[in-house]
Amino acid sequence: MCQPRYLAGVGDMGQGERMKRFGKKLRTLRQQRGLTLRELAAMLDLGAHSHLANLETGKNMPTADLILKIAELFDVSTDQLMKDELDLD
Repeated sequence: MCQPRYLAGVGDMGQGERMKRFGKKLRTLRQQRGLTLRELAAMLDLGAHSHLANLETGKNMPTADLILKIAELFDVSTDQLMKDELDLD
């Protein structure tokens, strides 16, 4: 049986205890580039922009794949996105 893989630096904290600033950082990056939720969803190959809206408000947590796509798109590190103690450059 395969064990679940955890994201580096996340440890065993519950979802509510980690990446509290992810949504705010995502919104900041999107707005800095003048993108709408729909435009960003299309760039990330997401079917609906509502998932991004829920990420920005903290209602949903991103998958590891989505974190990687966002980091690449906005040219930031995954650590900057995931670790609350790190700010965006």
